[in-house]
Amino acid sequence: MTLKVLLINPWIYDFSAYNMWAMPLGLLKTAEYLSQYDADISFIDCLKTQKTRHYNTGKYPYRIIPTPSILKGIKRHFKAYGITEEEFITKLKENLPVDVVLITTIMSYWYLGAKRVIEIVRSVCRDIPIILGGIYPTLYNEHAMRHCSPTALCIGKSEDSLLGILESIGYKLKRVRQYQIPYYELGMYTDSQYSAVLTSNGCPFRCIYCASYLLNDVYSQRQIDDVLKDISELHRKGVTDIAFYDDALLYDADNHIKPILRYISKKDYGINLHSPNGLHCRYIDEEVAYLFKVSGFKTIRLGYETFNKQRQSDTGAKTTDNDLITAVKNLKRHGFSKTNIGVYLMYGLPNQDLKEVKDGIGFLKSLNVQIRLTEFSPIKGTKAWQMLEDEGIIDGTLDPLLTNNTVFSEMLCSYDVEEIRTIKEQVNEYNRQIN
Repeated sequence: MTLKVLLINPWIYDFSAYNMWAMPLGLLKTAEYLSQYDADISFIDCLKTQKTRHYNTGKYPYRIIPTPSILKGIKRHFKAYGITEEEFITKLKENLPVDVVLITTIMSYWYLGAKRVIEIVRSVCRDIPIILGGIYPTLYNEHAMRHCSPTALCIGKSEDSLLGILESIGYKLKRVRQYQIPYYELGMYTDSQYSAVLTSNGCPFRCIYCASYLLNDVYSQRQIDDVLKDISELHRKGVTDIAFYDDALLYDADNHIKPILRYISKKDYGINLHSPNGLHCRYIDEEVAYLFKVSGFKTIRLGYETFNKQRQSDTGAKTTDNDLITAVKNLKRHGFSKTNIGVYLMYGLPNQDLKEVKDGIGFLKSLNVQIRLTEFSPIKGTKAWQMLEDEGIIDGTLDPLLTNNTVFSEMLCSYDVEEIRTIKEQVNEYNRQIN
């Protein structure tokens, strides 16, 4: 019997959200994994960009909803981003009947969107088994089961546990092919002009604030031919913007990303390339900078995090000032400017004062790059989380809603909120200056 599976990407419940080529990559991998088996796969995406802007980024439609009581201290509107509940219910009914529903979660502090999806699915079709997967149940399995009440949780990578979960609820899948079908051949995102691409999984580094290694304990790079096939097919289907969402895109560059970019530059696809995740500056040598230019990169984000030398080392030694200076110099030598180059600077790290942040801003201004201020967000299981627990700032009972980067910096840091807002305004004004 063919198993009918409905995959759902839920709403974002947050104070702000913007679509930077976002796609539920874990859910798409699950769809590809299931394509090996006798399964009929359908998909509902609750997130939809209302109007595309620069390079197919854009705003999500939203509706203002009541702010959870635990977040009342944040003086901003709380919103549900994506399609309306009425649209979702219509799409849900159009996809019935199904045998099982799989729902993903991306940020743990967005779990209320998944919870609401589960409530609606249960109200429309009470007996359908619901499996909740993604980052949230992987890091907060007890909380996810208690607050969202799915039939089962898929913890970690779906290929490691999904078949067993399905079998436990009465479905034993029959394998019908020895290969996986790409998501874009399964009727998912068929009309999108952008795509997110992974050339690797996990990360070989261990930054204290990052959970990549908790979600993928083994770092692996995809076969170059498979990556190039995806890019070629996406181009053929009309995709004009591709964002690389690797955690370590430039690692072992000579044997991985450099051959990929050489191929893209020779094919002259005309695709715009973007790297929204912070790149490791130490790997941006002359050739990488050149290949970025000839292959079509338009958005480059560099991971810097902090101006404090000791903290650079303590947080994972991702980069140094000299690494950043060299990377920016190489990129500018090959035609990139402030409009292309953004550097992530964090605030809210354990024991970090605002003077350190201001010093970092001054340093980045001297390099004439965009400054991308990034609020630190504690992630359960990381070393930074443990540091905050040891200092008594948080504990294991902390609601995931309070790990939202906006929330954490305003409610659980010792910063003056008005001073933070002034710093943000000054940075925004600097970023708007074209020079």
